[in-house]
This record gives sequence, structure tokens and C-alpha cells, in this order.
Amino acid sequence: MFSGIVEATGKVVGLEKDRDNLHITLSCPFAAELGIDQSVAHNGVCLTVVSLDGERGEYTVTAIRETLEKSNLGDLRVGDEVNLERSMRPDALLDGHIVQGHVDRTAVCTKIEEADGSWYFTFGYGGDDFRSGGLTVEKGSVAVNGVSLTVVNSQDGSFQVAIIPYTYEHTNFHALKEGSRVNLEFDIVGKYIARLMSRYMDKG
Repeated sequence: MFSGIVEATGKVVGLEKDRDNLHITLSCPFAAELGIDQSVAHNGVCLTVVSLDGERGEYTVTAIRETLEKSNLGDLRVGDEVNLERSMRPDALLDGHIVQGHVDRTAVCTKIEEADGSWYFTFGYGGDDFRSGGLTVEKGSVAVNGVSLTVVNSQDGSFQVAIIPYTYEHTNFHALKEGSRVNLEFDIVGKYIARLMSRYMDKG
């Protein structure tokens, strides 16, 4: 379980294809504090640490085909920045919102606007899918590349988020461009409500 508050960015230092799997090696400031089997969110995707090199400040995780198909991790190249968050402790403050690390789908950045010290990013993801919970609501929560954000200008299949300078500088939002693909995880509470409503509607 995560909160969507990015702890640090890591740099991809190695990529190794293994049949349908992808081994991703990253360097990050807290690599020496990690343990084998520990969960870390990578651009919002929960992955398990499978090997460590604490002296070099590097660790490796493995993404399977299902993960690569539903996220942007297959787009990674050596040198790319990745948003990282270790799993939330039970006694920690929930500064963001409940994030499971299970990406629902990807979206494309369609517009970036500067707004006198902040930025508005617009993301398109096709169309709202009410029955699977794939939708946003005004002032609701959404995780974009693992960052907990508040939705503005919610539309059918698109939404905007406002990014403050701190978030812009300390996540990989500063590397996004129009056309960049990002990971989305919709609000878990909204997904459960949508699922219950779809069952009610199916029964007439």
C-alpha cells in the first residue's frame, strides 16, 4: 500500500530482457536501505526487489508481461527517471490518498500549460469506463506515474492536474512532454462504488 507521495526519483541504469519479463536496475538514494522482497512503487507500479548492490546504490526489480502491457515501464530506457515510493508504514500519516500500486491503464499527455509558477498537465486515456471504475471526478484523487494528485477539469476520457514547483522538480513530471505516456491508477473507493453501481444497473 502506498500514499502517492514520491520519496525520490531513481535512474534506470540497466535493462535486461528475459523472455516476457524485463529486469530493471535502478540507482536511488535509499537503495542501501532496501531488502530483498521489499515492495517499491515505480511510476506507480508495485514491484518487488529481487537483487541489491548496496555499495553501488543500485537494486533490481522484475516486471512481467502483464505489467509491461498495462503500464509505461516497457517504454523505459537507460538514463530515464522513475518516481519511487516505498510501501507505507501503518503508523505513517496519509498525506496523499490510498494507492495500491496496481496501474489501471496508461494515458497520454496531450497538453502542458504554464500558469505563473505552476503547470497544468492534461491527460487523455480514451473514454470513461464506468463499469470498471476507469473514470475521474472533479476534485477527486488520481495517481499519475505514482504521484497523488487532485483532478481538475474532469472530462469524458481526459482530465487535468495542477503541478506545483516542488512536485515538478522532485518527480519526473519535469521530464514529461506532449505525447509522453504515463501510468494511471484511479481512486480505489471510486472503483468499488462504480463496480457496485454497475451490478445494480445490470440487475435493472
